[in-house]
Amino acid sequence: MQDKFSQASVPQPLLSDQELLDLVQKQTLKYFWDFGHPDSGMARERSHGNGASYDSEHTVTTGGTGFGIMAMIAGAERGFIPKNDVRERIHKICDFLDSSPTYRGAFPHFMDGRTGETIPFSKLDDGSDLVETSFLMAGLLTARQYFQDPALTQKINTLWENVEWDNHCHKDGLMWHWSPNHSWTEDSLPISGWNECLITYIMAASSPTHAINKSIYEAGWTKSEEFLNGKSYYGIELPLGPEKGGPLFMSQYSFLGLDPNGLYDGHTNYFRQKKNHTLINRAHCIENPNEYKGYSENCWGLTASDNHEGYSAHCPINDLGVIAPTAALSAFPFTPKESMQALRHFYEDRGDEIWGEYGFKDAFSDEHNWVSEGNLAIDQGPIVVMIENYRSGLLWNLFMSCPEVQMGLNKLSFDSPHLISKSAHQNKTIAP
Repeated sequence: MQDKFSQASVPQPLLSDQELLDLVQKQTLKYFWDFGHPDSGMARERSHGNGASYDSEHTVTTGGTGFGIMAMIAGAERGFIPKNDVRERIHKICDFLDSSPTYRGAFPHFMDGRTGETIPFSKLDDGSDLVETSFLMAGLLTARQYFQDPALTQKINTLWENVEWDNHCHKDGLMWHWSPNHSWTEDSLPISGWNECLITYIMAASSPTHAINKSIYEAGWTKSEEFLNGKSYYGIELPLGPEKGGPLFMSQYSFLGLDPNGLYDGHTNYFRQKKNHTLINRAHCIENPNEYKGYSENCWGLTASDNHEGYSAHCPINDLGVIAPTAALSAFPFTPKESMQALRHFYEDRGDEIWGEYGFKDAFSDEHNWVSEGNLAIDQGPIVVMIENYRSGLLWNLFMSCPEVQMGLNKLSFDSPHLISKSAHQNKTIAP
């Protein structure tokens, strides 16, 4: 990654929009490429402790690795990283995952990047994390479609087919966690909509070996009290989700690979849902009812991130005066004009404070005179991926080309321009 952008530690003036997008993607990608764990190739959870109880040097994240795989594919396609080197990195990740403990085929939230051993997320959450596993598998399937490498395909298919999605059903739907020591507990958490977990149900419905049926999706996801909304905020209708939409990651994580353009399931047009959620979040920052310093039409974006006291899922109803650049930048496909305004403000006006080794720092607060010292994988990955989807649709096209995903979407009665007929799927196999 050595070129005119590789040493960019301070803002460069007068960049065109395309040059600025190149710079942000390339610098942010370093989090996964340069800072990836040396033994496993996985993404480290964070680059700075910020009070975390775990060893940030060796704690790697399954979901963040899935995001990072997609980010590295974007980097390979743009020539930021050699494609063969990215291929080898993903082989390394697959070999590490194959030798690591799983729980009903699913991976834990955190792992030791040296050994693969599970790092418990909490006292009772010491086994599988189905949501993080779905983010990981989405990234791996995207890599399978991109590289078309028989050896890599075989490794990815083995990991994918081993996940027992159907054995993570309990009561009326999928459960977030399962523990080999505690089974189902109060920390198991039903996966119910609306939030960032739509992709988990789609992956579960798409599995060639352990699929769930549509009734599980409906009972666990769409019948939730927080699934439908239908209210308007700032004159903008929000079809799904909690009051004022919640943190912006809810509109981003599932849609790194899942293309919302033309995606419809009888409840909403998902591109409209993503755009309106983003605009409501921005409108709240412009209104700024708490009168926090720094908020404006160019400085907006509330989502889960580090803050001056630790970590929180920031949103209009949990607004602590903390702006996370990932919130606006990962919304590029939905609000390109507004996101570019925010990007130019972050880089040109605030770059001396918040631009660093891995792109923009995780978050900042003028109200509390605070800037994060580091970065988080789950915040850096979506920046690269969603800017690429805005520019080319690359990750959307790759993920949506997976025959299993198309079958799963058909099963759940989704419509999408990417879908082909069910009979065509029946005649299409995936080579090992």
